[in-house]
Amino acid sequence: MFELGKKQSLFIVKEVDFGVYLADKPDINAEERVLLPKKQIPEGKGIGDELEVFLYKDSKDRLIATTNSPLLSVGEVGMLKVSQVTPIGAFLDWGLEKDILLPYKEQTRRVKEGEEILVTIYIDKSSRLAATMNVYERLSCESGYQKDDRVSGIVYQIIDSFGAFVAVDNKYSALIPTREMFGDISVGDTIEARVTGVKPDGKLDLSVREKAHIQIKKDAERIMELFDKYNGELPFTDKASPELIKRETGMSKNEFKRAIGNLLKNNKVEIKSDSIKRTV
Repeated sequence: MFELGKKQSLFIVKEVDFGVYLADKPDINAEERVLLPKKQIPEGKGIGDELEVFLYKDSKDRLIATTNSPLLSVGEVGMLKVSQVTPIGAFLDWGLEKDILLPYKEQTRRVKEGEEILVTIYIDKSSRLAATMNVYERLSCESGYQKDDRVSGIVYQIIDSFGAFVAVDNKYSALIPTREMFGDISVGDTIEARVTGVKPDGKLDLSVREKAHIQIKKDAERIMELFDKYNGELPFTDKASPELIKRETGMSKNEFKRAIGNLLKNNKVEIKSDSIKRTV
């Protein structure tokens, strides 16, 4: 039985001018055969020999074998480079002569020629191989990471009501919850994060923020840098709206208040009725 999009061992059962035909058994009378083009035949191989090949479809939608190895097989997740963007979607270089299609409906954001994106390979409803950026179902929940471990991953989707979905090490399922979404995070970004929890099913919860006592110091340093933008005096206080504070500092209101409290304790700022002034 042939498996589209995967490597498998097949036998040479017939030789023709333009290549050889392969079958899953060394039976020259096998009814199901697939062509391996002549340029793909390893030197010295003939009838009855076994070959490891990858099965895909050619430009005429015919099943064909290759001894070349694609960068990804069906179900695998990894980075592929966009070679071309067309009206029907983007084509990705996956190591074979024919690029693989990433349809627009399978893009979590519009991609650009030349960039590398995280995808998985699947078989579409027309029994063709295609790529998708929706990798959630293909990610593993068996990472072995524990709370407070540091990890690296790629953001592959953002849903406002949930947060940023991340593929840790390109293969493990993780989420930065909306409450932990600080700074500019976009699909395609590589992020460094801290594991804040491991769900019963093995999925990871992440934060791009440090533990509170470490983050307060970092936030305080960031506010001190922000004073330069405002000539030494912020035109708002910790009583400003959460939206204004988030827009100006990238922090939540509580985080801003904690950082200002730290600076106040160290005599680095003075809080006025409608502003905060740097004193050092």
